Amino acid sequence: MSAERVSGRLRPVSPAEGSVADKAQHTPSALMRRLAPGEFNTAMIHFYRGEVQRSNTWRNRLDTTTNWAVLTAGATLSFVFSSPSNPHFVIPINSILVAIFLVMEARRYRYYEIWSSRVRVLETGYFAQLLAPESSPPDEAWAKHLASDLITPHFTISEWEAVGRRLRRNYLWIFALLALSWNLKVYLHPLPARDFDAFIDRATVGVVPGWLVFVVGVIFNAAIAIFAIGTVRLREATGEVLPQHEFSLQPLRTMKKWTRAATGTGRTTVRAKRARQRVRSGTMTGEFKKIDITDTPERDAGKLDISETPDREVPEETLTGG
Repeated sequence: MSAERVSGRLRPVSPAEGSVADKAQHTPSALMRRLAPGEFNTAMIHFYRGEVQRSNTWRNRLDTTTNWAVLTAGATLSFVFSSPSNPHFVIPINSILVAIFLVMEARRYRYYEIWSSRVRVLETGYFAQLLAPESSPPDEAWAKHLASDLITPHFTISEWEAVGRRLRRNYLWIFALLALSWNLKVYLHPLPARDFDAFIDRATVGVVPGWLVFVVGVIFNAAIAIFAIGTVRLREATGEVLPQHEFSLQPLRTMKKWTRAATGTGRTTVRAKRARQRVRSGTMTGEFKKIDITDTPERDAGKLDISETPDREVPEETLTGG
């Protein structure tokens, strides 16, 4: 056996293998694995700020389309009711324009939800664990989800949910206002209609009979209401605070709270309850109530070690040595 084998020396690394190892150490994945905690936190903070700014930008674009719809509706109603001779068919035309604004805003809302969902993932997966590590268990799924979303971005909600959500938030009330305004315009101008037949005759637009205009308007507004109700249960959006659509008696409870606040009875009841709780817990003077161990019926004197009580007074004989 040669001395080289006995000494157990390793085979020298060839230059080709050394270059491969150096390249593996300088790959982006290897550099990311060697990031210090401070560098990782800095990267996450800057990434979070960028995603928040993106979501705010698209949120402002949502407000822009809503402002367009409100301004056009207000201008249309001002023109129609300014003179009895102004035509009423401008209101249905404006309803079509508002529907186009709704589709545009739903498309923008889908883009807004991309950045908003990323912000929500960072808040729940990263910042929540930093602020309350005990209440939120560590979870690495958020990082994998965020990485996959960065590699292949995709919409987080469907077109149906986006249209329904924006419709219930803003546009449903605009459509309702336009429908009521059209009926009021046809009924009042130039003089109040005497019966329903006169109302239908006034609804005529050129060669289109009045009954057809009225039926199309009813179907259009009914379809909008059905669509708004039918998309309530679609909850794929992660960046929004989703309410619980349980159709409970919450409005009645809210009115009850308002009534109590107006009369002042609610505050008196709350103060009385808090006073009773302080008396029962013994916190009137700011001190915690001590438990009297002599009141326990099943006290076992042999098993209770009184010397471990922190507020036990030591006799003077013990201090003076008897």
